[in-house]
Amino acid sequence: MDNLIEIPWDALAEDILNALVEEFVTREGTDYGQQEVALERKVAQVVNGIRRKDYVIVFDTEAESTHILTGQQWREAVRQSGLDT
Repeated sequence: MDNLIEIPWDALAEDILNALVEEFVTREGTDYGQQEVALERKVAQVVNGIRRKDYVIVFDTEAESTHILTGQQWREAVRQSGLDT
C-alpha cells in the first residue's frame, strides 16, 4: 500500500482519463456479460463509476504505472495497510 497513491480523477485531462479507462475496459478477461457493450459505453460507465468512487485511479510508485482499482479493492488495500485507523 505504501507504493500506491490515489490520483483524483478530476486532476487528469479528459483525454488522459478516457485513455486510461479505455485501457482498463479492454484488458483481457474483462467480461460484461452475454450482451456485447460498445467501447464508448463501457468507458462512460467506468468514468461515471470513478466519479462515484466505485473505482479509484492509483499510481504504483514501485512499478511506475497507473491502475484502476474497484473501490472495494482500494478500501481493502487501505485497511490492510493500517492507514484507515
